[in-house]
Amino acid sequence: MSDTGTLDALIQALRRLPGVGVKSAQRMAFHLLQHDRGGAGQLSQALARACAQVRHCERCHTFTEGPVCDTCLDPERDATRLCVVETPADQSAMERTAAFKGLYFVLMGRLSPLDGVGPRDIGVQKLLERAGDGVVQEVILATSFTAEGEATAHAIAEALKRRGIHVTRLARGVPVGSELEYVDLGTIAHALADRR
Repeated sequence: MSDTGTLDALIQALRRLPGVGVKSAQRMAFHLLQHDRGGAGQLSQALARACAQVRHCERCHTFTEGPVCDTCLDPERDATRLCVVETPADQSAMERTAAFKGLYFVLMGRLSPLDGVGPRDIGVQKLLERAGDGVVQEVILATSFTAEGEATAHAIAEALKRRGIHVTRLARGVPVGSELEYVDLGTIAHALADRR
């Protein structure tokens, strides 16, 4: 390998991170090598350990080190309510609210026919089995409000309703603390339609 081959490989590896372009990857690589070699080693070891030890929970599909995650094992959680999210990051956001005490199912994506992502790719069949276990009474669809997230929620809702499972969707509306004149018209329309 050439004198810069190893550095170029590091920069290319850093570019795999979301939102990181060539210049950002170069800054990260140069910083780690010039100012924080210990941090670079720590990052390398942590990433290697995570790749070797982190897997998907057998019940909810989130990331865990054991066969079943701590949330699924928690006897204090309400097993009758199942919240469907797209990613572990979405699950983490829901948990930070401390408003939901049920269980989760993490899709690890959303339907995107243009990208070749179908129901099988995001584990819809596993979700249907989980939701139909006789314990779950409500499935809360907490997918994003993008076109793909809406399509995912619609497809899952239709499949669950055919099986007689009660389905709800996260409400959308005017953010707390906002002034109505500055809220986009689509948000106002949805808030009006979903009013209670």
